[in-house]
Amino acid sequence: MKLIDMFHMSLSSLWRRKVRTVLTVLGVVIGTASIVVMISLGLGLKRASLAEIEQYGGLKTIHVYEKDGYDEDTGSGSKKNTVAEHLSDKVVEEISSLEHVEQAYPVLTSEVLIFAGRYTCHSVLTGIPVENMEALGLELSAGDIPDSGEMLPELIFGNAVIAEFMNDKTSEGYWYNGKLPDIDLMTDNLTYIFDTDKYYDFLWGGQDENGNPVPIPKKYMLKTAGVVAGDVEDYNNNAYTIYCDIEPLKKLLKKEFRGKSIPGQPLTVSGKPLKEVYYNSVEVIADDMNNVKDLQNAISRMGYSAESNAEWVESMQGEFKYIQLALGGIGAVSLLVAAIGIANTMMMSIYERTKEIGIMKVLGCDLRNIQAMFLMEAGYIGLLGGVIGAALSWGVSFAINHFISAAGMGMDIGSSSQISYIPAWLILLSVGFAVAVGMVAGFFPSLRAMRLSPLAAIRSE
Repeated sequence: MKLIDMFHMSLSSLWRRKVRTVLTVLGVVIGTASIVVMISLGLGLKRASLAEIEQYGGLKTIHVYEKDGYDEDTGSGSKKNTVAEHLSDKVVEEISSLEHVEQAYPVLTSEVLIFAGRYTCHSVLTGIPVENMEALGLELSAGDIPDSGEMLPELIFGNAVIAEFMNDKTSEGYWYNGKLPDIDLMTDNLTYIFDTDKYYDFLWGGQDENGNPVPIPKKYMLKTAGVVAGDVEDYNNNAYTIYCDIEPLKKLLKKEFRGKSIPGQPLTVSGKPLKEVYYNSVEVIADDMNNVKDLQNAISRMGYSAESNAEWVESMQGEFKYIQLALGGIGAVSLLVAAIGIANTMMMSIYERTKEIGIMKVLGCDLRNIQAMFLMEAGYIGLLGGVIGAALSWGVSFAINHFISAAGMGMDIGSSSQISYIPAWLILLSVGFAVAVGMVAGFFPSLRAMRLSPLAAIRSE
């Protein structure tokens, strides 16, 4: 028997029993849709969690610090070099040469007081190389990435920094009264003080070692290069950060604190400032999320403290595997019931077509062709139910996401709020699984059809 003839006979048999076929297909539809929707909920939760981790520092980012950075014996807060070298350009080069490092760049931070009219903000400047600033992919609502080689730092404000400004008279800000200060970060004249300790000494009438009143520290006029896009309450990894080029920041700090220790910088054993400005941390980006743990261990072996979200991600992925298995198992119960329905339909079909099967055997039809014909019928039921079930699951997923989004309970993933996520591979896998279940359910009925005695089948009424 030709393959095309078996296809035709299988379809004709299903078509002759429309009601039974429709009901059996409906069972497969419900089972397939249940599995896909259940798994999609697990995938959506996993995707949302990874997106949240990405907002809190990235999936491939490793933060490198000096180990044992503070002198606990003296409690002075001064740093000492007890484990490895201080974070210098040489260290950045060594880390960059490690395997699986996509990029590594230094980070230098400095406390700063920002004045804008009657408003004041106590914040931190984060200096990184301009070329790495471009690699961060900052989305700016105004301005642009600053040029390298500037004499003074040019700043990029996070979208939520504006909410940190406080009114000098009322000591209130956005988080107190819900009103943003009347400040345009791009155009207003902002002044900056880096020696914050000296400023507060001046403010509170402090005196120097000679008994003279502490003078007000120097104020700097710095240009705003850009502002990160987003509303004041839109959290992202850059929302509360003020970026600038690292080289101008280093020069400014050396000038401002000439002859004194720069806050946060390591000191000699005798407590004197070092000549070189060292970095507060080094940001390392791995080439792949799966290599973060190995790279983190390699950096730790160099004598530095390396932190990442690898343990968090690994733990969450393990938890979500169990969640997906549990949800998939719940949906699989429906498909198991559908498989029983397919087996019942095929057995009934064999009983009704016993004489037809006997005639086919008497005419010399190959036994395997008879078995294949019944397997095709079961496969057709699985295929049709799988396709319709996949389409139904997509519609249910869309409805869930729409309802969650409308209710304001969505999880921000990319540009949409999704708690149910159906990738293309899940659709293909579900349809293939439905076909496989149909053929497995039809195997024993097809085996029975193949083993029927030709003479007994012909004599049956």
